[in-house]
Amino acid sequence: MKNTRKAIISDLPQLSELFDQYRIFYHKESDIPSANNFLKERIENKDSEIFVSEENGILTGFVQLYPIFSSTRMQRYWLLNDLFVNEKHRGKGYSKELIEEAKELCRSSNACGILLETGKSNDVGNQLYPACGFELYDSVNFYEWSHS
Repeated sequence: MKNTRKAIISDLPQLSELFDQYRIFYHKESDIPSANNFLKERIENKDSEIFVSEENGILTGFVQLYPIFSSTRMQRYWLLNDLFVNEKHRGKGYSKELIEEAKELCRSSNACGILLETGKSNDVGNQLYPACGFELYDSVNFYEWSHS
């Protein structure tokens, strides 16, 4: 059962809370008003693609991707910059569903792949990404998923 969809402006109150939790995870100060403004700009300016997961009207997680380009391949790539699921909702498959949304975006935009990086100490991510078809790219845990 699909519990993911593209984020819309009316998601901003809940999405900003999730984004704030994500930033706190990466040792940043809480700042929900700035998170709200940042995400609002991304959505309104179409600078990124944001997908959310939800359960009974409650947003449980999100993924945010930015467009980049490969000069050597002369095609678009997507940078999977942010992936987060609220700790109360982990272990339910939301991360994998959000990654599937990212892959579908890659296919539908005729991009050559998705790039991401994660810390060596991110044990969950370093198990999740290979399980979703990403390959370890080099010694900095840089993963790539390419669609055929």
